[in-house]
Amino acid sequence: MRHNPFVETINVPEQFTFSRRSFLVMPLALAACKKGWNVLELSGLTMGTGYSIVAVDHTRNIDRAELSAAVDASFSDVIAQMSNWDAGSELSRFNAHRSTDAFTVSPELARVLKAAQDVHDGSDGRFDVTVGPLLDLWGFGAGSTRRDAPGDAEIADALACCGQGRSLEVQGAALRKLRPETEIYVSAIGKGHGIDRVAQTLADFGLTDYMVEVGGDLYTAGRNPDGQPWQIGIETPDAHDRGVMQVVSLSGMGMATSGDYRNFFEQDGVRYSHILDATTGRPVTHNTTSVTVMTDSAMLADAWATALLVLGRDRGLEIANDRDMAVLFLERGDAAGDVVTTASDRFTSLQA
Repeated sequence: MRHNPFVETINVPEQFTFSRRSFLVMPLALAACKKGWNVLELSGLTMGTGYSIVAVDHTRNIDRAELSAAVDASFSDVIAQMSNWDAGSELSRFNAHRSTDAFTVSPELARVLKAAQDVHDGSDGRFDVTVGPLLDLWGFGAGSTRRDAPGDAEIADALACCGQGRSLEVQGAALRKLRPETEIYVSAIGKGHGIDRVAQTLADFGLTDYMVEVGGDLYTAGRNPDGQPWQIGIETPDAHDRGVMQVVSLSGMGMATSGDYRNFFEQDGVRYSHILDATTGRPVTHNTTSVTVMTDSAMLADAWATALLVLGRDRGLEIANDRDMAVLFLERGDAAGDVVTTASDRFTSLQA
């Protein structure tokens, strides 16, 4: 298999080096225990990246080892359903299924791909789970080393192998390829789904205040151990600066940030980023460099951050306001190092 199964890129997977760009800035060394609470912290590796969980156990009765085992089981279920690396996963078996006959999958995988189809339709086709050949062509797939722009004919050939709208149908609990050679990758939505699955696991344990983060995407519920809304930093869009551009308050929502500023190459003075437009087969040329989305689930935040970054600020802002999504766009300014911020109406109201 060609790609890391879950670490986000624009439309298909990339290496963890270029993962999401939001991160927790709330200090964890708080005086929560003095209030009679336990602060449970879990961390590890999953889905090609790292995860961290912080939860407030108000009852002091939750067994940490039992909770950790349940979290691991949730991640394992997602991988067994949606990994491109595991040849035995549902997704890998579907990709190997060279037929246009219906292929029955789990309700979870069907739900993720139905959501992917909805975002594809709502983003003018920019969100696309079938564009692996384009990422490989441009040298942004796993193991790729190319650092020159492909020719028009090569791009046209790769585009002929892509196209979610003309390649895939979701029919209830079954998938159907419209072209037998179609392969799909859910990195830009599957990781968010995994976060939501783990968040549900925590809720099943009776936890109401927690944060689940995987590779920079996250979901928060309730309050942090200090009794305040969770504070999340949005990274400065600079490959050499890991500073915080803005801190947002988050509770009861998923959040994801996509950026273009770490994975690119230059040729003859032209910058080519890994943010590929599935409708043209080429890197985008607009100045939007980072998009942060806050919405009801990490899965949708994951997918829409990808889609809106491909679209860019102008069309992306229209869609964000039409759908009442909380979105922050960061753009390169006229002067070197300048960053222009534009927030959707919902984002502004949430942070007021």
